[in-house]
Parts: sequence; structure tokens; C-alpha cells
Amino acid sequence: MTCGNCQREIADYSNFCYFCGARQHAAPAGPARAARRLMRSSVDSKIAGVCGGIAEYFEIDSTLVRLIWVLLVFMPLPLVPAFLGYFVAWLVMPLAPLPAHASAPPDAAPHTPSA
Repeated sequence: MTCGNCQREIADYSNFCYFCGARQHAAPAGPARAARRLMRSSVDSKIAGVCGGIAEYFEIDSTLVRLIWVLLVFMPLPLVPAFLGYFVAWLVMPLAPLPAHASAPPDAAPHTPSA
């Protein structure tokens, strides 16, 4: 790695140059991570896709999110705040776009008329 200030060769992943003391701004290792956004699922939905979207955001199974939501509804929490929370999430969370493979129309099989 080369120091951006004094142009001398320094050890890889150094935070500072040990010749001139300038701070090094190394690019993060690995590929850039795509920004995640909390959206209702357009593929994995039972009612409005809220639980499916939360599951996609946290990269867990949507059945687990649905079970947790049902347990929270019937636990000591009153029913109204749980349903109100789901309804507010339904209104606030945008709907995710369909994936490319799901939005493309399937190839139509040739229709042969019967005699």
C-alpha cells in the first residue's frame, strides 16, 4: 500500500503512515454491501406482506415472524395495539417490487386445437 501523502510504501491496512503520520483512508475490504430497506413483501404475503417483509429484512423465516406476532397478540398485550401496529405498518411500509423472474410472464405453451 502506498501513502497518499508522502507516496512511500507502507504496510497494507495501516491506519497511519509511519513516515509522515498521515491518516490512510483504505477502501473497505470485500464487495460493497447493498443497502437494505424495510418493505412489505410482494412475494411472501398472507394478508399484506408485513411479516414477510420483516422476515426478509432480518433474513429469517417468515413463519417464525408470523408465530411471534400471533404470540404477541395473545400475550398480556391488549389486542387493539397489536392490530393497530400491524395496520400502521401496512400503511407506512412501501410494497416491494416484484422480482425480475416473478414479474416476467411465463412462456405460453403452444395451443393445439382438439379435433
